[in-house]
Amino acid sequence: MDIKALDKAIQEIAFKRTELKKIDYNNPQYDDMEEALHDLEDVLHENYGDYLEEVLQEVHDKLSPDTDILLPIAYLAKSYSISGKNEFSVAHTEGVYVEVDSMPGKETKLVIVPNPLRILLNTKEKQQEVWRSK
Repeated sequence: MDIKALDKAIQEIAFKRTELKKIDYNNPQYDDMEEALHDLEDVLHENYGDYLEEVLQEVHDKLSPDTDILLPIAYLAKSYSISGKNEFSVAHTEGVYVEVDSMPGKETKLVIVPNPLRILLNTKEKQQEVWRSK
């Protein structure tokens, strides 16, 4: 698996989502930008969907074996913060809800974050890295 290419593909989606979030629905460019975003998501799914599903299955098996995995696109944040050094972070509210066996009653979410490519477990109190690409 070409992890660098996968990471770059997720970064492109993150940039496009950030760009799209900055404009209004009434902007004449909105539909074209949204279509470009969907194209990037389709390419990610076609090229890396199987690999990401395997990784997500490993994470789910470890943390939340009773929760079904969703398509990898669902685990991408709606919004990323991107620093001047191209470092990506997400809010604690981002991600897909999962029921973590070791944290009963807690609101827990999994989210994919690029550069470096990793999966975070979000709770209200903290973010915990549960997988990182090699």
